[in-house]
Amino acid sequence: MPKISAATVAEHRATQLRALLDAAHALLTESPERPPSLGEVAARAGLARSSVYHYFRSREDLLRAVVEDMFPRWNAKVIAAMDEAGDPAGRVLAYVDANLRLVAEGEHALVGALATVTPQAFTDERMQTLHRELVLPLVEALREHGTTHPELAAELVGAVVHKGTELIESGRNLEEVRRAVRDLLELIDVSRETG
Repeated sequence: MPKISAATVAEHRATQLRALLDAAHALLTESPERPPSLGEVAARAGLARSSVYHYFRSREDLLRAVVEDMFPRWNAKVIAAMDEAGDPAGRVLAYVDANLRLVAEGEHALVGALATVTPQAFTDERMQTLHRELVLPLVEALREHGTTHPELAAELVGAVVHKGTELIESGRNLEEVRRAVRDLLELIDVSRETG
């Protein structure tokens, strides 16, 4: 029986799984255009190559797990930023701002690269559910703000964030994009109050 390095087998397995996901994420960050092999991930995690197969059947299985692992971490960062804002309008702006900052940090480029090399990881219902979960805090903030159609408004805000993402990833300055998006959303809010 292999030696475990935790108090329980479950803790040991969770630690090894976390090490594999973190190793895959690090390798993908270094070379997003080239998904790592299972052997490369095992080596980066400090595990035997055969250990990877206790957790993943294939490289595609590993990449899907990396994608699934990224969504909750992204969402937690966005929610933390929104929680720091006081009122619902501030929470909407914090949602936009946090997403644009994460894009500038490179996480979105990694997701884009994964979508290119393993599109099947993004087509199933689980991925769609994870994506919807990212939008729920925005819908709630818009509802609290008094928006008539919060789901529709969230889609429109998402379109603005998506365009901001494209601008940042094409080389535009993060602060410039953030300011332009903030100005636009504040203008829309002012017109809502007066219209």
